[in-house]
Amino acid sequence: MTERLYYTDAYLASFSAAVSEIADGGRRVYLDRSAFYPASGGQPHDLGTIDGIPVLEVVDDGERVAHLLAAPLTATSVHGLVDWPRRFDHMQQHTGQHLLSAVFIELLNAETVSVHFGGDNSTLDLDVGEVSPGEIADVQDRANAVAAENRPVTVSFEDAATVTGLRKPSDRAGVLRLITIVDLDKSACGGTHVRHTGEIGVILIRGVERVKKRVRVDFLCGLRAAHRARADYLALSHIAAGFSAAFDDTPALVDRQRQELRDSHGARDGLLQELATFQARDRVMAVARSASGRRVIVEHLPAGSLEALRPLANAVAAHEGAIFIGASDAPAAILLATSPSSGVDAGSMMKGVLQASGGRGGGSPRFAQGSLPSSEALHTALRTLEEAIS
Repeated sequence: MTERLYYTDAYLASFSAAVSEIADGGRRVYLDRSAFYPASGGQPHDLGTIDGIPVLEVVDDGERVAHLLAAPLTATSVHGLVDWPRRFDHMQQHTGQHLLSAVFIELLNAETVSVHFGGDNSTLDLDVGEVSPGEIADVQDRANAVAAENRPVTVSFEDAATVTGLRKPSDRAGVLRLITIVDLDKSACGGTHVRHTGEIGVILIRGVERVKKRVRVDFLCGLRAAHRARADYLALSHIAAGFSAAFDDTPALVDRQRQELRDSHGARDGLLQELATFQARDRVMAVARSASGRRVIVEHLPAGSLEALRPLANAVAAHEGAIFIGASDAPAAILLATSPSSGVDAGSMMKGVLQASGGRGGGSPRFAQGSLPSSEALHTALRTLEEAIS
């Protein structure tokens, strides 16, 4: 059994211990006592050193804590040193999550059903289908107000059979470790936490998204929030400088430019379609009808997306008995557009050609396209297609 020192003192970063067991060639070490937190409850494990050897992972192994080391250990008594900046960051994020979860209950009656603490961001999932931007702003303001009050955050132990006042009932039996934010929250938790809410620092909600009928809240606390806010400020300042505008005027400028770009794309697409109409007429009239009465136009690009040919393909297919075949060597791809009067089902024909050439794709009776595994396969598919519709 390992005495878990972090249970009673999350600020303990240096400790001495006796080695209980060594396994895996000296790289898996069990101690009689440890301040290293193992990955549990969504919180990542600690890092640090044991007798100067880097700790790569800390694993909750039943009643014991396993320390996975970068090199073999042979000592019988050791000195452990926890990576304090990483530990304190986890303490800020985890206590901040408790505070946020309590405020979501207080203001919105939205229960936290799961949490995740990552290397760059943390998330909590709420059992509601939607949260408005205004509600998120209220929760963030309330959470930061509580943090600024510097309320005590205490650790206690109570029997699960008699404990009351938990934010979320625990399904564990026996003695529970409880984390309490005075006059706000009481939760069963084995993680590491700060002693006062002021140590959480700033709480920043960065995003909200729907995930399987629930709401996922992306948040950062403390130094992480400060670093992220600084990075956001620098990015937005760079955008503002590009517009030669004041920082606060940039959102309106971006919205206006987005609309102008959308309008210009619409105008461009209209002109391209008009051009394609004239090009299609010239191409169709320049091609003699085949024995089957069809006019087949082939456009072969050495490289590029076939999307550039779509306006022309559709315009050609608007002519009686006309068929358009487009191809590109890099990447190897092919498209087929057919007029209703051509008697050719583009999707059905393309499916057969692609299957025979090792390609993939499909489409509708009037338009189909696909990709080929090589340029050689493309040329084979082209020949097959032209022979079939001539």
